[in-house]
Amino acid sequence: MTKSAIKTNQAQIRQLIADQQEAICAKDVARIVSNYATEVIIFDIKPPFQTHGKEALRQVWSECLPYFPDSFEIETRDLNITVNDDLAVAHWLSHFTSIEVDHPAMQTWMRITAVCQRHQDEWQILHEHISVPFDPHTSQAVFTLNP
Repeated sequence: MTKSAIKTNQAQIRQLIADQQEAICAKDVARIVSNYATEVIIFDIKPPFQTHGKEALRQVWSECLPYFPDSFEIETRDLNITVNDDLAVAHWLSHFTSIEVDHPAMQTWMRITAVCQRHQDEWQILHEHISVPFDPHTSQAVFTLNP
């Protein structure tokens, strides 16, 4: 794979992630789900912890988004993308931001890994893993605003 092709694929994955974040902030479930492969598997930070398929994911987002503030954004740090012709792996840190700083959804940084696959010349998220670190001494999740 040429350096030019790698840069093009990386730019496409960056755009996919940006589009996904814009859809989440717009609370647009149809747009959110459109970025995923039909047989996507999500390992999430909240129940059900494992979601299989677009329709199940649509249900999770439909139930979750009403609990978010009316207006929020997503901050991303340390985005790293490795690609080849048809497969990409991206990982980054992500945090919801809002003027409602005390809102529970705004309280933690998440670690996200996404596996993307090119399908009919379009990149889709095939697998996503979202987690938060934990303290092994207490077995409690570590919610920090300073990753």
